[in-house]
Amino acid sequence: MEIEKNERINSLFEFYQPLLTEKQNQYLELYYADDFSLGEIAENFNVSRQAVYDNIKRTEKILEAYEAKLHLDAEFQARNKQADEIQQYVKQYYPNDRQLNNLVGRLENLEEE
Repeated sequence: MEIEKNERINSLFEFYQPLLTEKQNQYLELYYADDFSLGEIAENFNVSRQAVYDNIKRTEKILEAYEAKLHLDAEFQARNKQADEIQQYVKQYYPNDRQLNNLVGRLENLEEE
């Protein structure tokens, strides 16, 4: 469950990071991306572990609130799932159709950008 939560927060962070304050960005980056402990972050910023914990929990709620309103992550996940289904279908039923495979390849590149 912890891994799923980390993936969720990291995914939301990718979309909504520009909307966060510098401190929120730094704390989440260190905690979720760089795997720092609360104590390590607190030491780096000369604050208490509780202050770091509170900031991270508050920021997680902010990210979830943005997602509830804007649905950027949910729509991205749905598009990726649909693109995967199209890719599998094309590979299974139209492996030699160059034009169709080219279009699917372009779709893959759009999702990666």
